Amino acid sequence: MAMRHQGTLNRPNPLPREVVPGIFWLGECLEQRQQGKIYHGCNASFLIVGETASMLVETGHPKDFPIIEGQLNKLLPGKPPLKYLFVTHQETPHCGGLGRVLSRYPEAILCGDVSDYHLAFPQYEHRMRAMKEGDEIDLGGRGFRAVEPVIRDMRSTWWGFETRNRVLFPGDGFAYSHYHEDGHCGLVAEEAASLDLQDTTAVFADLALWWTKWADMRNYCARLDLLMNKLDVKTVCPTHGLVITDVAKTMPKVKEGLLFGSSVAERGTNDAGFKAVPEAVG
Repeated sequence: MAMRHQGTLNRPNPLPREVVPGIFWLGECLEQRQQGKIYHGCNASFLIVGETASMLVETGHPKDFPIIEGQLNKLLPGKPPLKYLFVTHQETPHCGGLGRVLSRYPEAILCGDVSDYHLAFPQYEHRMRAMKEGDEIDLGGRGFRAVEPVIRDMRSTWWGFETRNRVLFPGDGFAYSHYHEDGHCGLVAEEAASLDLQDTTAVFADLALWWTKWADMRNYCARLDLLMNKLDVKTVCPTHGLVITDVAKTMPKVKEGLLFGSSVAERGTNDAGFKAVPEAVG
């Protein structure tokens, strides 16, 4: 039996949620024990609906595919078909549902850095389209562009940018998440009044972005500012963080978190002995 809390499903603000017109936040939280509390690592996917085509950004953690599939089944009827998939990089929380999405949606084309996917899914190699920086896909009335991945988790990382509402999809670039006890599931960052970006960014640095401990993150923050200003980003949809809808208010806190996370010593990985609550039946 799967062992997982129903993090975003039984909260006051369940997903999916439309964060800007035509862009929907999907997925579910991944629970871990950290500092004596239940730490929620977001594993988000996003559905972008254009006038002629829809796109799924990230295909989610394998455990979440039934949830994401149900959310897509709820959202897609009456909308343009799902023709494109974009994953920021080849890591399980980002592309773990890829094969099943390609199987369920036979018109869909995988876009981004498609290195090595053909080895796992040779039957879908003809449905893979490589993108480089500046390449753009027309969804009808809105475009989706591959942009510089300022903070990478892997060499093959690309970030994405939606051109109508000016939405950035930075993968691991804004990785901070939240604690279960704070009731932040399904909230955007500005609604989560008790969100401690310094603490939660440091936790994610320990668990995933270890290289930030040996890098001068001031350089990355400066580069991030350049990208955000160049694109005139209005909304940020991270894979492992709450959606940011007020960039001017929240970006300084994100940068403080990146700098803090790189400056403190590692606090270790997940607490030992944590047993998740069994998944509800029915």
